Amino acid sequence: MDVVRSVIYFVLAGLCEIGGGYLVWITLRDGRSVWFAVAGALILVLYGVVPTLQPTALGGFGRIYAAYGGVFIVLSVLWGWVVDGVRPDLFEVVGSVIALVGVFVIIYLPALLR
Repeated sequence: MDVVRSVIYFVLAGLCEIGGGYLVWITLRDGRSVWFAVAGALILVLYGVVPTLQPTALGGFGRIYAAYGGVFIVLSVLWGWVVDGVRPDLFEVVGSVIALVGVFVIIYLPALLR
């Protein structure tokens, strides 16, 4: 159950960070209303909260954020594909797989070996 909950929190954190950053990005890059940036900032604050919900048995701040980095990589590539219409190339796919292996090794393998 902790693994499922953990994956949900990683994905939610990633969507908050990427989505919030994207709203700021389109405000500054595309001249959208400042309210997009305000909404983005609020979502980025939520991103700061979500990782604290990770099950404590999986580790502390450093371990959670290190593993989250791999999830962020994958979600960023997917965001670019789905939202921006930029299909990932071979290097992004291979890099994303490597990042997910890193997430597994950092977070889930120690729990499995206990």
